[in-house]
Amino acid sequence: MASQAKDIEVPGAHGARKIRISSPDRLIWPADGVTKWDLAEYVAAVDEELLRALGDRPVTLQRFPTGIDGEEFFSKNPPRGVPEWARSTMCTYPSARSHPQLVIDEIATAVWAVQMNTVTFHPWPVRVADNDNPDELRIDLDPQPGRGFRDAVEAAFALGELLRELELVPWVKTSGNRGLHVYARIRPQWEFQEVRHAVIGIARELERRLPKLVTSAWWKEERGEKVFVDFNQANRDRTIASAYSPRPLPGAPVSMPVRWESLADIQPSAFTVRTVPEILAAEGDAWAGMDEAVGGIDAALGLWETDLANGLGEMPFPPEYPKMPGEPPRVQPSKRRAP
Repeated sequence: MASQAKDIEVPGAHGARKIRISSPDRLIWPADGVTKWDLAEYVAAVDEELLRALGDRPVTLQRFPTGIDGEEFFSKNPPRGVPEWARSTMCTYPSARSHPQLVIDEIATAVWAVQMNTVTFHPWPVRVADNDNPDELRIDLDPQPGRGFRDAVEAAFALGELLRELELVPWVKTSGNRGLHVYARIRPQWEFQEVRHAVIGIARELERRLPKLVTSAWWKEERGEKVFVDFNQANRDRTIASAYSPRPLPGAPVSMPVRWESLADIQPSAFTVRTVPEILAAEGDAWAGMDEAVGGIDAALGLWETDLANGLGEMPFPPEYPKMPGEPPRVQPSKRRAP
């Protein structure tokens, strides 16, 4: 028998709003006993910090109608029944199609998304006023088989140092899994392709500095036991789980911002839907001040241009992308025909 619906009251733009949570006892993380109601309470508890990461951005919703062990799908169009106070914005995709995406301007909209069985929020790196020019540079450090979180930490420290040399202010968070995400705020004056090229320049330079640890190789068969710098996350319509967003993994983990001085000592498993509100209350938001630390990518683009001059060209794009100018063959090296 389905559990009786419950209302949760959360702040709205014009006073408190009540959001009805149907099936509040539904287990979203069955092995951990975390329910849909627990998830709604978590989102309400991290309201200011989550909105700092999500607000004024197009958001894709990763939804699990029967919990993380069941079906999942990504909602790019706003789900049916979106509240009248919520807004959307038109986004253009690599295919050149356009359609609206939800914008989360108040925590009530995020809690309503939980009612629609959203677990993870995936914001674009743009603001609504300019959907074509990112205001965030995002770098995903992904440990390959044979490497783990501590390897990602070593790579992140080197990446943070490199970004500072490039006159960017780096911010770091756990991915909610084995990796780390490093962000920097940038002025929205460069298009997606330019930001991607800046990230490729950074990835290649980091690989040169840590050749035994870091790789920028797109093809898995070429990465080896290293930490992959996923430059393709800088593409249009490619998103990373938001700061403070839960992840659909055992333990109900959260993608958690941390301070650089704490990074060497943390355990990603410590940051969960159950623990993060208390940690935030005690320690505050590790990403406070991020919006004021805005830089540019000219120096990073300089790395890209130098590599071009030295014979390093464009890198492969994700498989769903149309063929892009200067792109190498989208066939893994072991399957290419000899010339």
